[in-house]
Amino acid sequence: MADTIAGVKVPGTSAVAQATEFIRETTNPLIFHHSRRVFLFGSLHARRLGLRPDPELLYMSAMFHDAGLLVPFSNTPQRFELDGADHARAFLLERGFSGSAAEAVWTAVALHTTPGIPGRMGPEVAATNYGVLTDAIGWGLDEVEDDRLEEIVTAHPRGDFKREFLEAFVEGLKDRPDTTYGTINADVLEHFVPGFRRPSMVERVQNAPWPN
Repeated sequence: MADTIAGVKVPGTSAVAQATEFIRETTNPLIFHHSRRVFLFGSLHARRLGLRPDPELLYMSAMFHDAGLLVPFSNTPQRFELDGADHARAFLLERGFSGSAAEAVWTAVALHTTPGIPGRMGPEVAATNYGVLTDAIGWGLDEVEDDRLEEIVTAHPRGDFKREFLEAFVEGLKDRPDTTYGTINADVLEHFVPGFRRPSMVERVQNAPWPN
């Protein structure tokens, strides 16, 4: 696997190598290639926007951002983003990273599906979100030079990404539907799971145990 793809150098640290192997072994090719593309797109957007994320922390954030879909961290039902964030933080702390570094990665993973907020936060958080948006919905794709785009998808093919990605969300969330409240994840279950009905904030307020 190339150390530099589309002008982006993959950090050559032991932790990066271990994270790469962990995600490759515990997820599947869809999530692995998607996560690597997120790092590459996020790095290119950061460069274009003048952000300076720590490359190693950005890589960790990208690699773990969807791990919670397939590798639940906790027996307690929680949002898949939190599963991935908890995995990432534990992984970094076990390898001697500082608490602040682990927290930056945790935040990037935890907020990667939250609209509007990551771009106002630290560079790792913002760049992870930008990479996710590019690979998932094509945000900023016109800002990526054609030769770099081709190099990225050659190194990490998309395949039938749209269908497989949505299927992965359904499989990862259908047994914990309550965790999708107030998130874009409810969109997926509402579209694909017969009988699923998203709870609304209005209903929760109206049904609260208050007299008025």
